[in-house]
Amino acid sequence: MIRAVLFDLDGTLLHSAPDLVAALNWLRERNGLQALPLEELQNSASRGAVGLLSAGMPRADAETLETWRLEFLARYEQFSFAESELFEGVADLLGYLEEQGIPWGIVTNKPEHLAVPILSAAGLSGAIGCLVCGDTLEERKPHPAPVLLACERLNVAPADTVFVGDDLRDLEAGIAAGAITCAAMYGYGSGEFLKPEYLDLLKRGFSIEGPTDLLHWLRRDRERCAVP
Repeated sequence: MIRAVLFDLDGTLLHSAPDLVAALNWLRERNGLQALPLEELQNSASRGAVGLLSAGMPRADAETLETWRLEFLARYEQFSFAESELFEGVADLLGYLEEQGIPWGIVTNKPEHLAVPILSAAGLSGAIGCLVCGDTLEERKPHPAPVLLACERLNVAPADTVFVGDDLRDLEAGIAAGAITCAAMYGYGSGEFLKPEYLDLLKRGFSIEGPTDLLHWLRRDRERCAVP
């Protein structure tokens, strides 16, 4: 029986791309560049500041890129929950976990000073069982250490835990930690999952087209385990 669920944040629980892309477009406009449409940059929203800057800014030297990164993060910190929202079905999924007494947590590469205010604004702070951020440990996903730490904090074995994410790093971290992996096919980075070189990674777990699919999967898991 599944005893805990861990989630990535951006592109898995939270539709954060509108605010991330807005911060990037603010940076573009400061540098005399036209704003880019959300659809063009959304798939880079799970790749952190550097990944988003690489997708949405011109090539630059390391010093310029670092300046842009700091400006981008400062702007995003000010407006990190202006248009962001939980994906449809997340509230019902988390409600089910609470109802069944299944602890859940978040393992994100987002730094803590950005993640905590967002979780508070989303109304998740009181329900979350653990939060492991990109600066909690020296290692970040795809290293398994953040997933292992989250399992330790929830007092569950990785083998009894589902780790849900929309990025290859999530699946790699979950598999390396010994957790059951769930690919969020509705998320920003999920297009990578279908590339031939990554199909085996995808097949080592299961996938969902939306949060409600995971709710149904968990219900079936508990029903299976309840059969004498």
